[in-house]
Amino acid sequence: MKRTLIAGSLILLLVPLSSERVRHYLSAQNPSPPAQSEGSVLPFPPTPSASTPGATLQESVMKWRKEPERLKPGAPSVLIVLIDDVGFGVADTFGGEVHTPTLTRLRDTGISYNTFHTTSICSPTRAALLTGRNHHRVGNGTIAERASDFDGYTGIIPKSSATIPEVLHHYGYKSAAFGKWHNTPANQTTAMGPFDRWPTGHGFDYFYGFLAGETSQWEPRLYENLTAIEPPHNEKYHLTEDMVEKGLNWLKRHQAFSPDKPFLMYWAPGAVHGPHHIFKEWADKYKGKFDDGWDKYRERVFARQKALGWIPADTKLTPRDETLASWDSIPEAERPFQRRLMEVFAGFVEHTDAQVGKMVDGLEQLGLRENTIILYVWGDNGSSAEGQKGTVSELLAQNNIPNTIEQQLAALAKVGGLEALGGPKLDSMYHAGWAWAGGTPFRSTKLVAAHFGGTRNPLVISWPQGIKPDPKPRSQFHHVNDIAPTLYDIIGIKPPEEVGGIKQDPIDGISMAYTFAESNAPGRKKTQYFENNASRGVYHDGWFACTFGPMIPWDTPGSMPRLKNWDANKDVWELYDVSKDFSQADDLSAKEPERLAKMKELFLAQAKANKALPIGGGLWTRFHPEDRIGSPYKTWRFDSTTIRMPEFTAPGLGRESNHVSLDIEVGQEATGVLYALGGISGGLTLYMDKGLLCYEYNMLIIERTKVKSEGKIAAGKHQIEVDETIPKPGGPAEVVLKVDGQEVAKTTVKRTVPGAFTASETLDVGVDLGSPVSLDYAERAPFPFTGKIEKMVVERK
Repeated sequence: MKRTLIAGSLILLLVPLSSERVRHYLSAQNPSPPAQSEGSVLPFPPTPSASTPGATLQESVMKWRKEPERLKPGAPSVLIVLIDDVGFGVADTFGGEVHTPTLTRLRDTGISYNTFHTTSICSPTRAALLTGRNHHRVGNGTIAERASDFDGYTGIIPKSSATIPEVLHHYGYKSAAFGKWHNTPANQTTAMGPFDRWPTGHGFDYFYGFLAGETSQWEPRLYENLTAIEPPHNEKYHLTEDMVEKGLNWLKRHQAFSPDKPFLMYWAPGAVHGPHHIFKEWADKYKGKFDDGWDKYRERVFARQKALGWIPADTKLTPRDETLASWDSIPEAERPFQRRLMEVFAGFVEHTDAQVGKMVDGLEQLGLRENTIILYVWGDNGSSAEGQKGTVSELLAQNNIPNTIEQQLAALAKVGGLEALGGPKLDSMYHAGWAWAGGTPFRSTKLVAAHFGGTRNPLVISWPQGIKPDPKPRSQFHHVNDIAPTLYDIIGIKPPEEVGGIKQDPIDGISMAYTFAESNAPGRKKTQYFENNASRGVYHDGWFACTFGPMIPWDTPGSMPRLKNWDANKDVWELYDVSKDFSQADDLSAKEPERLAKMKELFLAQAKANKALPIGGGLWTRFHPEDRIGSPYKTWRFDSTTIRMPEFTAPGLGRESNHVSLDIEVGQEATGVLYALGGISGGLTLYMDKGLLCYEYNMLIIERTKVKSEGKIAAGKHQIEVDETIPKPGGPAEVVLKVDGQEVAKTTVKRTVPGAFTASETLDVGVDLGSPVSLDYAERAPFPFTGKIEKMVVERK
């Protein structure tokens, strides 16, 4: 074939070629590939054909090409279990008082770590785990909902930091993620995507779970891959049990369709993050076991930790912070409430561990257990103090809404009293005192990066084929960013320098494999920084310098004056020799001022190198709520096809001044939801009940404002209007309902939700999916509208 260019045109002159010339031409166009890449560049170059084409079939030889073996023989499968919001002193495996037989079983068949660390908050810990990098380096300096435009706080894991499944995919691993995924930007979780930041966009072949920091265990907002799905509505359903069933089914499919391939499973339940949801019989196992309160709990657990050898014999029990209530200060009338909240939490924990046990049983039954390395990470941070003084509505703290125990108990009485705690009509969470106790022997809780109560979590690794069981705890200082390089090390692959044409960021973690066989091996991790909402610290060669920061996790409303006057340069730092002081009990800052000064300089250098500046970048939206991530629109047009619109992407109904109009057609005594935003934990709903137009504002369970039209709406076409006037965030709302231009009802909502009603509930038109906003139609949920909604228009005023 010859080509001639004439006057800018390309003319092809077709000349017959011999078979030999054909082979010569194809060989020139497809030269032999270079030697196989060792994995520094992914994807691998394509494997060349093993066939020889000729001019005719008779002159051709067909032979299937054989993909090269990229894994060493016997590469293990991987199961990563990440529990949510449990502290160092919870599990009875390590001295706590909550039964965790699966954690114990895996400890007894593997090894454990008592000096392993997280970032003190969920999204950052997960990003560091999945990438092997520091959390700010991969844009996750705070949770997805509080993202800002600073590079370290965008909430976006960059493609320059490939995740474990993205890397292992190129080596033939099959992968699946189950449960909580809190690493997609909150404004990218709608049915329109974009989907490249969802689990399947970050390398997982399959995903089943929810895209938020939390969800109801009874009525979760679930997705299968990219599709929103609804769980069954029955009294036997529980999300964590559902995750086990889906996980085992995936493993069976893996065995059926790709039995020669290893797998990676990331199993991260929403448990035991708030809300604390569990069957009554599991909570009842703990009746009476915590009657003497959190101070006594710490004393018992501390003694047990020492007796087990889980902590050094010379460890000191740190004191309770002066801003945390003692058990003795709790009025006797409130104690049953506080005790039951802890019983519910404990039942929730044990139930979660039992589900992990079912997963392990399934691996054994499928013959996969021997060569599966299980990493059981007991907490993505310390126990959570976000329940504040004990609550039936844990989003109150996230919204900085002051409330009283009397309000909690009044709301509780309306849904059945103490026995309703843990059930679907409440979003309960225990007193911060219990969270502090769950961090024994350390001070502080989740959200504090300065103290190990927020960052030190037990880790168990069990791999029958590769690790000899050893009861002695590993005490080398390690971090969650060490998990990825550990897996790459034992699988026998190199972290890639380039993936998909994108140069990769350096790996910050190190392999922990050197500790597998030698419990006393000298630690190899020299430096690690910590930062969360300006609570910060840095570890270096056995020393730890830190400062608490402006936020008090167990008193969010009380933190606001501190935040207004906060100056990072005036924070007081502490200094600890953690090679000798396991619990950070002895502050040496006054004795070692020069060392402290150098440690502070080291922290600043680490912060600059890892994009952690500005200090406290995760606090930006607390200072500037107008910059909160959300919808950029001012006008929306919906209809009955609009469902499952996440709250963070929806109009600010109930938070901002809005005008809503609906064109509807109804029959006699129409019934059902016109629109609803939120769920049982908080939200608002407009619905019809036997022809009456009804509006309810659910202010996080403790306050409900209801109004309805005096007369019924006649059959036919109508325009419904709802006008909400809210002059300032959290202020009162004036709500007016109109039908065909005529006012039919109005009410005043005394105070509104300034931040968010929920973490994962949605805006739904024509139905109330998920948990119901109103108790008035809870038994009829999802309460679909019996009429027709032509359109719904929302305008931000």
